[in-house]
Amino acid sequence: MHDFQRRFIDFMLDAGVLTFGDFTTKSGRRTPYFVNTGLYRSGSQMATLGRAYADAIEASFPDGFDVLFGPAYKGIPLVVAVATAFAERGRDVEFCFNRKEAKDHGEGGVIVGRKLRDGDRVLIVEDVTTAGTSIRETVPVLRAAADVTLAGLIVSVNRMERGTTDRTALAELADEFAMPTRSIVDLDEILEHLGDRLGSDDRERITAYRERYGAATS
Repeated sequence: MHDFQRRFIDFMLDAGVLTFGDFTTKSGRRTPYFVNTGLYRSGSQMATLGRAYADAIEASFPDGFDVLFGPAYKGIPLVVAVATAFAERGRDVEFCFNRKEAKDHGEGGVIVGRKLRDGDRVLIVEDVTTAGTSIRETVPVLRAAADVTLAGLIVSVNRMERGTTDRTALAELADEFAMPTRSIVDLDEILEHLGDRLGSDDRERITAYRERYGAATS
Protein backbone atom coordinates (compact mmCIF):
# COMPACT_ATOMS: atom_id res chain seq x y z
CA MET A 1 0.00 0.00 0.00
CA HIS A 2 1.24 3.49 -0.85
CA ASP A 3 1.59 6.26 1.74
CA PHE A 4 -0.99 8.38 -0.11
CA GLN A 5 -3.52 5.57 0.36
CA ARG A 6 -2.92 5.44 4.11
CA ARG A 7 -3.28 9.22 4.31
CA PHE A 8 -6.50 9.05 2.32
CA ILE A 9 -8.10 6.48 4.61
CA ASP A 10 -7.28 8.60 7.67
CA PHE A 11 -8.58 11.67 5.85
CA MET A 12 -11.93 9.99 5.12
CA LEU A 13 -12.27 9.01 8.78
CA ASP A 14 -11.38 12.50 10.03
CA ALA A 15 -13.88 14.07 7.61
CA GLY A 16 -16.65 11.71 8.71
CA VAL A 17 -16.96 10.43 5.16
CA LEU A 18 -16.06 6.84 6.12
CA THR A 19 -18.16 5.56 9.01
CA PHE A 20 -19.03 2.22 10.57
CA GLY A 21 -22.40 1.15 11.99
CA ASP A 22 -25.73 0.18 10.43
CA PHE A 23 -26.71 1.87 7.18
CA THR A 24 -28.88 1.26 4.13
CA THR A 25 -27.41 1.84 0.67
CA LYS A 26 -29.27 3.34 -2.27
CA SER A 27 -29.70 -0.20 -3.62
CA GLY A 28 -31.43 -1.24 -0.39
CA ARG A 29 -28.60 -3.27 1.07
CA ARG A 30 -28.00 -2.96 4.82
CA THR A 31 -24.30 -2.28 5.18
CA PRO A 32 -22.00 -2.06 8.23
CA TYR A 33 -19.94 0.73 6.71
CA PHE A 34 -20.71 3.74 4.56
CA VAL A 35 -18.78 6.13 2.34
CA ASN A 36 -20.66 9.44 2.01
CA THR A 37 -18.66 11.74 -0.26
CA GLY A 38 -21.40 14.36 0.06
CA LEU A 39 -19.90 15.24 3.46
CA TYR A 40 -16.82 16.89 1.94
CA ARG A 41 -17.71 20.51 2.58
CA SER A 42 -14.67 22.78 2.79
CA GLY A 43 -11.98 24.13 0.53
CA SER A 44 -9.19 22.42 2.45
CA GLN A 45 -11.00 19.07 2.26
CA MET A 46 -11.46 19.41 -1.49
CA ALA A 47 -7.79 20.31 -1.89
CA THR A 48 -6.77 17.19 0.04
CA LEU A 49 -9.24 15.07 -1.93
CA GLY A 50 -7.95 16.39 -5.25
CA ARG A 51 -4.37 15.56 -4.30
CA ALA A 52 -5.37 12.00 -3.34
CA TYR A 53 -7.00 11.49 -6.74
CA ALA A 54 -3.97 12.98 -8.48
CA ASP A 55 -1.66 10.62 -6.57
CA ALA A 56 -3.78 7.63 -7.57
CA ILE A 57 -3.98 8.74 -11.20
CA GLU A 58 -0.21 9.14 -11.43
CA ALA A 59 0.25 5.67 -9.93
CA SER A 60 -2.50 3.89 -11.89
CA PHE A 61 -2.61 5.46 -15.36
CA PRO A 62 0.94 5.49 -16.73
CA ASP A 63 -0.28 5.84 -20.32
CA GLY A 64 -1.78 9.22 -19.47
CA PHE A 65 -4.85 11.09 -20.68
CA ASP A 66 -5.79 14.28 -22.50
CA VAL A 67 -8.77 15.55 -20.52
CA LEU A 68 -10.56 14.82 -17.25
CA PHE A 69 -14.34 14.36 -17.18
CA GLY A 70 -16.61 14.66 -14.14
CA PRO A 71 -20.14 13.21 -14.43
CA ALA A 72 -22.85 15.49 -13.03
CA TYR A 73 -23.36 16.12 -10.25
CA LYS A 74 -20.81 14.81 -7.72
CA GLY A 75 -18.15 14.45 -10.39
CA ILE A 76 -18.15 18.21 -11.07
CA PRO A 77 -16.36 19.41 -7.90
CA LEU A 78 -14.17 16.31 -8.04
CA VAL A 79 -12.85 17.01 -11.52
CA VAL A 80 -12.14 20.66 -10.61
CA ALA A 81 -10.28 19.57 -7.45
CA VAL A 82 -8.18 17.04 -9.37
CA ALA A 83 -7.27 19.52 -12.13
CA THR A 84 -6.26 22.03 -9.44
CA ALA A 85 -4.10 19.41 -7.72
CA PHE A 86 -2.26 18.75 -10.97
CA ALA A 87 -1.78 22.50 -11.46
CA GLU A 88 -0.05 22.63 -8.06
CA ARG A 89 2.40 20.10 -9.48
CA GLY A 90 3.10 22.18 -12.54
CA ARG A 91 0.82 20.28 -14.91
CA ASP A 92 -2.01 22.23 -16.50
CA VAL A 93 -4.74 19.62 -17.00
CA GLU A 94 -7.94 20.44 -18.89
CA PHE A 95 -11.33 19.21 -17.72
CA CYS A 96 -15.01 19.16 -18.60
CA PHE A 97 -18.30 17.93 -17.18
CA ASN A 98 -21.86 17.48 -18.35
CA ARG A 99 -25.17 19.13 -17.70
CA LYS A 100 -28.12 16.91 -16.82
CA GLU A 101 -30.17 18.76 -19.44
CA ALA A 102 -28.92 20.30 -22.67
CA LYS A 103 -28.74 24.11 -22.72
CA ASP A 104 -30.68 25.66 -25.61
CA HIS A 105 -29.18 29.18 -25.36
CA GLY A 106 -25.74 30.75 -25.10
CA GLU A 107 -23.11 28.21 -26.10
CA GLY A 108 -25.71 25.44 -25.83
CA GLY A 109 -24.95 21.75 -25.58
CA VAL A 110 -24.40 19.30 -22.75
CA ILE A 111 -20.61 19.49 -22.19
CA VAL A 112 -19.21 22.36 -20.09
CA GLY A 113 -15.52 23.24 -20.03
CA ARG A 114 -12.98 21.81 -22.44
CA LYS A 115 -14.62 20.96 -25.77
CA LEU A 116 -14.04 17.30 -26.58
CA ARG A 117 -12.27 16.48 -29.84
CA ASP A 118 -11.93 13.31 -31.89
CA GLY A 119 -9.09 11.19 -30.55
CA ASP A 120 -9.13 12.67 -27.03
CA ARG A 121 -8.21 10.24 -24.26
CA VAL A 122 -10.78 10.92 -21.54
CA LEU A 123 -10.28 9.92 -17.91
CA ILE A 124 -13.55 9.79 -15.94
CA VAL A 125 -13.42 10.95 -12.31
CA GLU A 126 -16.24 9.61 -10.10
CA ASP A 127 -16.83 9.29 -6.36
CA VAL A 128 -18.05 5.74 -5.65
CA THR A 129 -19.47 3.26 -8.15
CA THR A 130 -21.68 0.50 -6.76
CA ALA A 131 -23.72 -0.70 -9.74
CA GLY A 132 -22.07 1.34 -12.51
CA THR A 133 -25.28 3.10 -13.53
CA SER A 134 -23.82 6.61 -13.71
CA ILE A 135 -20.93 5.46 -15.90
CA ARG A 136 -23.26 3.67 -18.30
CA GLU A 137 -25.14 6.96 -18.59
CA THR A 138 -21.89 8.94 -18.99
CA VAL A 139 -20.21 7.03 -21.81
CA PRO A 140 -22.93 7.76 -24.42
CA VAL A 141 -22.67 11.47 -23.52
CA LEU A 142 -18.93 11.43 -24.19
CA ARG A 143 -19.26 9.49 -27.44
CA ALA A 144 -22.01 11.80 -28.67
CA ALA A 145 -19.69 14.77 -28.16
CA ALA A 146 -16.71 13.34 -30.10
CA ASP A 147 -14.97 10.17 -31.17
CA VAL A 148 -13.09 9.86 -27.89
CA THR A 149 -11.04 7.07 -26.35
CA LEU A 150 -11.82 6.06 -22.78
CA ALA A 151 -8.52 6.37 -20.92
CA GLY A 152 -10.12 4.94 -17.80
CA LEU A 153 -12.21 5.47 -14.69
CA ILE A 154 -10.94 6.48 -11.25
CA VAL A 155 -13.14 6.35 -8.11
CA SER A 156 -12.35 7.05 -4.48
CA VAL A 157 -13.33 3.70 -2.92
CA ASN A 158 -13.88 0.24 -4.37
CA ARG A 159 -16.40 -1.42 -2.03
CA MET A 160 -15.54 -4.76 -3.68
CA GLU A 161 -19.21 -5.74 -3.91
CA ARG A 162 -20.99 -7.60 -6.66
CA GLY A 163 -22.32 -5.53 -9.52
CA THR A 164 -24.84 -7.13 -11.87
CA THR A 165 -22.82 -10.38 -11.88
CA ASP A 166 -20.53 -12.00 -9.31
CA ARG A 167 -17.79 -9.49 -10.19
CA THR A 168 -17.32 -5.94 -8.94
CA ALA A 169 -18.96 -3.08 -10.81
CA LEU A 170 -15.48 -1.74 -11.64
CA ALA A 171 -14.48 -5.05 -13.22
CA GLU A 172 -17.73 -5.18 -15.19
CA LEU A 173 -17.24 -1.63 -16.46
CA ALA A 174 -13.64 -2.37 -17.43
CA ASP A 175 -14.80 -5.23 -19.66
CA GLU A 176 -17.90 -3.49 -20.99
CA PHE A 177 -16.07 -0.36 -22.13
CA ALA A 178 -12.57 -1.78 -22.66
CA MET A 179 -10.96 0.67 -20.25
CA PRO A 180 -8.90 0.40 -17.06
CA THR A 181 -10.79 1.08 -13.82
CA ARG A 182 -9.04 1.99 -10.58
CA SER A 183 -9.77 3.29 -7.09
CA ILE A 184 -7.71 5.31 -4.63
CA VAL A 185 -8.31 2.54 -2.08
CA ASP A 186 -10.39 -0.61 -1.81
CA LEU A 187 -12.07 -2.26 1.16
CA ASP A 188 -9.21 -4.70 1.76
CA GLU A 189 -6.76 -1.80 2.02
CA ILE A 190 -9.07 0.06 4.40
CA LEU A 191 -9.34 -2.97 6.70
CA GLU A 192 -5.59 -3.58 6.55
CA HIS A 193 -4.74 0.01 7.43
CA LEU A 194 -7.24 0.33 10.27
CA GLY A 195 -6.12 -2.87 11.96
CA ASP A 196 -7.01 -2.87 15.66
CA ARG A 197 -8.61 0.56 15.37
CA LEU A 198 -11.63 -1.23 13.92
CA GLY A 199 -13.57 -3.00 16.66
CA SER A 200 -14.20 -6.73 16.53
CA ASP A 201 -17.97 -6.23 16.23
CA ASP A 202 -17.57 -3.97 13.19
CA ARG A 203 -15.10 -6.37 11.61
CA GLU A 204 -17.46 -9.33 12.14
CA ARG A 205 -20.35 -7.40 10.56
CA ILE A 206 -18.18 -6.51 7.57
CA THR A 207 -17.14 -10.15 7.17
CA ALA A 208 -20.78 -11.27 7.22
CA TYR A 209 -21.74 -8.56 4.75
CA ARG A 210 -18.98 -9.56 2.35
CA GLU A 211 -20.05 -13.20 2.53
CA ARG A 212 -23.47 -12.09 1.33
CA TYR A 213 -22.64 -9.32 -1.14
CA GLY A 214 -18.91 -9.51 -1.80
CA ALA A 215 -17.64 -10.05 -5.33
CA ALA A 216 -16.26 -13.46 -6.16
CA THR A 217 -13.57 -11.88 -8.34
CA SER A 218 -12.21 -8.37 -8.73
